[in-house]
Amino acid sequence: MPVTEDGAPVIRELEDRRYTAVVAGDFATFEALCHPELRYTHSNGVIDSVGSYLQKCADGYYVYHWIEHPISAITILGDTALVFGEMRADLTAGGVRKQLDNVSLAVWTKLDGAWKLLAYQPTVKPGA
Repeated sequence: MPVTEDGAPVIRELEDRRYTAVVAGDFATFEALCHPELRYTHSNGVIDSVGSYLQKCADGYYVYHWIEHPISAITILGDTALVFGEMRADLTAGGVRKQLDNVSLAVWTKLDGAWKLLAYQPTVKPGA
């Protein structure tokens, strides 16, 4: 299966939409972008499903104040896209304001012809 970047602009736009949605509190848009089997791993090791993550957001456990998400590379293998980049954010988690400075991997896959976020894995940068 050849590696391609043909769909990279579409994936970049979807990444922009998902981050914009969580900062805006537009969780319906975020949910629409997610695969039903989403595995959302946080930089502290906590793992959420799409349902548990959305519930935490709706309950105000996660409140995002701003997010930057530069992308360093997108690799597409058939119906799977790997997004390598960073995620810097200011958020409140569990009532505690914090800043994140992570490298990240997002995995998108096609479901019924549409790209859906299947997995997300941030890792704290050394010294952050």
